Amino acid sequence: MLRVEKISYELKGRKLLKDITFQVRKGEILAVLGANGAGKSTLLGVLCGEKKPNSGMIHFNGKPLASYDAATLSKCRAMLCQQQQMTLNFTVQEIVLMGRYPHYKGAPKLHDHQVVAETMELCGVRAFADREFLSLSGGEQQRVHLARILAQIWDNPDSLLLLDEPISALDLHYQQKVLAIARALARKGFMVVLIVHDVNFAAMYADRILMLKNGRKLFHGTPIEVLAQKEIYTIFSVESNVIINPRTLKPYVQLEEMEIDLE
Repeated sequence: MLRVEKISYELKGRKLLKDITFQVRKGEILAVLGANGAGKSTLLGVLCGEKKPNSGMIHFNGKPLASYDAATLSKCRAMLCQQQQMTLNFTVQEIVLMGRYPHYKGAPKLHDHQVVAETMELCGVRAFADREFLSLSGGEQQRVHLARILAQIWDNPDSLLLLDEPISALDLHYQQKVLAIARALARKGFMVVLIVHDVNFAAMYADRILMLKNGRKLFHGTPIEVLAQKEIYTIFSVESNVIINPRTLKPYVQLEEMEIDLE
């Protein structure tokens, strides 16, 4: 379990996260929603250890997150960042194999190569394993990095997977597929925290939703509990209608047309 207790984070006198508490159970997907600047990426930065909270505690699988050494944590927690800088022109397979670095010394073993092949296949990038990474489209590069971080934690279903806008550069098919992969991993026991801007994708794939505004947790619950007209307006300042799909019993958000008068 991931347990976050009263986390606050401040940078240059500005409070980016304020007293946030939640938990993610084994086998659960938590979607983090909010407008730009709400603190979503900052929260994932704290969860991955890149940023140190000014107050509060994070416990992961019964231990304080800060008590883990880097080598141990790299085998049970992986993060897909929103921005991936890659200047050297590795092949796709070489980049995905980087996810296995915590698991071997010297040369990769047969099992490491098998994991790389499986994650590349799952993410739809195995067909261009030998292509240079920089020759790929933005969406293809995003899927390569997803395969890399999946290879990192593939052996450990007690792991935490952090995904910062994992579908931002993808077409509709792969948007669905990436979220379906996250759900399949959760069914195996993984804990998944993801940032996504599409509220309907959050409703479809997440078990729980955390809604942030100005660094504060305003709403937290199941999709049917928090995706309501009033809550959506509070977070995003948009008018909407929310209907319940009678087949899935999940909410579906229909946005009202926005009009701007330039006269």
